[in-house]
Amino acid sequence: MRAVQYDRFGSVPTIVDLPEPVAPEDGVVVRVAATGVCRSDWHAWKGHDDSVRLPHVPGHEFAGVVSSVGAAVSRFAVGDRVTAPFVFACGTCEQCRAGATQVCTRQQQPGFTLPGSYAEAVVVPHADVNLVAVPDAVGFAEAAGLGCRFGTAYHAVHARARVSEGEWVAVYGCGGVGLSTVIVAVAAGARVVAVDVAPAALARAEALGAVPVPMDDGVTTAVRAVTGGGAHVSVDAFGSRATSVAAVASLRPRGRHVQVGLLLDDEALPAIPMGRVIGEELELLGSHGISVGEYAAMLDDVVAGRLRPAESIGRTIDFDDLPAALVAMDGPAASAGMTVAVR
Repeated sequence: MRAVQYDRFGSVPTIVDLPEPVAPEDGVVVRVAATGVCRSDWHAWKGHDDSVRLPHVPGHEFAGVVSSVGAAVSRFAVGDRVTAPFVFACGTCEQCRAGATQVCTRQQQPGFTLPGSYAEAVVVPHADVNLVAVPDAVGFAEAAGLGCRFGTAYHAVHARARVSEGEWVAVYGCGGVGLSTVIVAVAAGARVVAVDVAPAALARAEALGAVPVPMDDGVTTAVRAVTGGGAHVSVDAFGSRATSVAAVASLRPRGRHVQVGLLLDDEALPAIPMGRVIGEELELLGSHGISVGEYAAMLDDVVAGRLRPAESIGRTIDFDDLPAALVAMDGPAASAGMTVAVR
């Protein structure tokens, strides 16, 4: 099969020929129809994740068709349209038994601990636990985002932030995850403020129903003014010291902050004012992907048109353009929203 691979961190990936994968006894092989270009892929490529072993095939959000099935798989068959969360859960640990597959203690991840979806095919182990059937009404490009970008936003807004109708939600960072968070929060009846440095990203967020606020030295004051004293919920969908600190500072008393964006290297230790966290009873919440059990409700909303993950896509590219798209993440975004490679 053809796959995108890099041999050194930060080196330009190349398209290579690799052996066709074989389905493990409890897993399947998925022919990839669409895969997203995510900032987490960029982190892996830059060497920020010590779980990555070289040479490596990136990619962790995908959708496609099952092409082969292991003997122990009972819920899926060749030809099924599927996606999967980027956390491949074991299905048997304490967290999995509680339904929290997104924090499985023995998790594997495509594009990080396993070969990823920047390839013609990807292996999904423990398929009966991890695979999700994609309805015919949902296209592959939008379904790919349900494994990371859009699914992560859905989990952050509903399971972690517990957003209620009428609440103010401040979203910091309007890339693929941030715009997805805007979409999910607006659909939940929230009022949304979107923060970014890029005018195009702010314009896209505004078109989706958010109040745009530029990320500058006065961002906290601006957000607190728009929200009448502070947001009920803040979401850092970018992942930096500046965005996480500003997001917490924009909360009203008893507000909830959800950290979605990865904070790595020099950005990993933001100065959160714990005195204010205590005095105003703020909640600081981590959010990691989406559990398999949340897909049914999310897909019902997608099929019914209440959620529109396609609106988080900025552009689609061909498979051969994936190496350049990953390298381009070193600079400003080429477009507002997520880049998705389709076959």
